[in-house]
Amino acid sequence: MKPVRKAIFPVAGFGTRFLPATKAVPKEMLPVVDRPLIQYAVDEARAAGIEQMIFVTGRNKYAIEDYFDSAYEIESDLAAKNKTEFLDRLEATRLTPGHAAFIRQQQMLGLGHAVACARDLVGDEPFAVLLPDELLWNPAAPCLQQMVETYDAKGGNVVAVLEVPDEHTHRYGIVDPGACEGAVTEVLRMVEKPAAGTAPSRLAIVGRYILQPEIFALLDKGERGAGGEIQLTDAMAKLIGTQPFHALTFDGERHDCGDNAGFIQANIALALERPELRESIRAFLKTLA
Repeated sequence: MKPVRKAIFPVAGFGTRFLPATKAVPKEMLPVVDRPLIQYAVDEARAAGIEQMIFVTGRNKYAIEDYFDSAYEIESDLAAKNKTEFLDRLEATRLTPGHAAFIRQQQMLGLGHAVACARDLVGDEPFAVLLPDELLWNPAAPCLQQMVETYDAKGGNVVAVLEVPDEHTHRYGIVDPGACEGAVTEVLRMVEKPAAGTAPSRLAIVGRYILQPEIFALLDKGERGAGGEIQLTDAMAKLIGTQPFHALTFDGERHDCGDNAGFIQANIALALERPELRESIRAFLKTLA
């Protein structure tokens, strides 16, 4: 069984919910406290042992590529002023030379299409997919690390899931569960954004995947699903029964940063975990209460 060494980050979307900010700033570069969303996803991938980061970008997303490059002027100024604390903060933004690739999704045809854009860079290997606007927070055991452990034990394909309220199931890809072993559930079927009252469970896929390369042949067919887009969930559903397929219930906190309210909540929640910010944030929240 091959290890998971590569990860795809689909970052080509317009970030429409965050307009007008995202007219000039990619949604993935919006900060949660003092790190952009994309940094949290990359840190999670690194913690899981990912060696190559593949960013599927779109037009006007140059800021993401620049972010992971060196910033000579800033770094030189900080060094000259002996501001080592701030220099240290920049260390995590540097990716090892040759271990980052940027490829453009020229048409917005859905998540499945974005993943398919990276097929030649992935090759014949299992790979991870991380959606940066899903901030899955567990510093002690990041989500993808939990998933890699499941993959090492079960093989095949693994998706991260969390239970959502019945009234929200129409927003997600939903798993039809089989046998359960602790936090790991066999996947019998998947339904993308089921109509109200038809969901097979409340287990929603939350933006983390480990997939086998055979999925590319299915995506290349270009079959349209919900919303007239090429849905990753539809292609995954066709792998069920031909390969092992499991869902891991994530142990941690989920912040939906693709939603305005979720993004604000993430900033508050993560700020409260910072010792230098905690008391002032708590004091402010008390004034609102």
